[in-house]
Amino acid sequence: MITDRGMLSGRTIMITGASSGIGAAAAQLFAEEGAALVLMARRADVLAEVAAPLTEAGARVAIAAGDVTRPADVERAVAMAVDTFGSLDAAFNNAGWGTGGTPLHELDEDMYDRVMDLNVRGVWNCLRRQIPAMLKGGSGGSIVNTSSTAGIVATGAVAPYVAAKHAVLGLTKAAAMEYGESGIRVNALVVGSTRTELMDELLQDVPELEASFTARAIQKRMAAPREVAQAAAWLCSDRSSFLTGAAMPVDGGWSAI
Repeated sequence: MITDRGMLSGRTIMITGASSGIGAAAAQLFAEEGAALVLMARRADVLAEVAAPLTEAGARVAIAAGDVTRPADVERAVAMAVDTFGSLDAAFNNAGWGTGGTPLHELDEDMYDRVMDLNVRGVWNCLRRQIPAMLKGGSGGSIVNTSSTAGIVATGAVAPYVAAKHAVLGLTKAAAMEYGESGIRVNALVVGSTRTELMDELLQDVPELEASFTARAIQKRMAAPREVAQAAAWLCSDRSSFLTGAAMPVDGGWSAI
């Protein structure tokens, strides 16, 4: 149910990687909590499918199809937020990609470039354009970046992904320090194994991997995408007003033991 009294009411929020998984779940949840949304992902047709039921329910949603590795695409999405809804108050930089199973010395440069560009340059591009919009707005803002348990230890994902998600935490802390006095909070989610479409495809091909994805988590299961989105929504809201520069685990206790 769309409401004008939710914890995100009155806020315009940009979500990247919004066409599926955690990003799509965030779009639905943030709309339910009253936010106006700018949804960004590469697949315009799938974004439209995500947006349609939200707009039919009364949510304010704009689609900015594009690639976070392209600065012009990100700039256009940020401009859309300001031009359409009057401001950019928060952002959930969720777009990312990784894989596993290939030893470092067997990876080619194309794999390295793809992983680093999407996971690090993508967040960098977003921060560099979202922050000026928030500074110009004068009311501060909140930015949430998606990292991973691979951002704190090697998890078995490919080495560039581990490096990239460590870098996301570094960018998060640096941005939090530099813009905290301007009222902009920047935090990251340390996300554990989550049952997204990509995960389901992987487990369909290699079902025996599921045990390894859940063995270390205290709760012995994967997250639902909406559970991760709940943490992002809280960080985008005033309910987390004294939290910045944090790496918040959303991993079922994986990083606690």
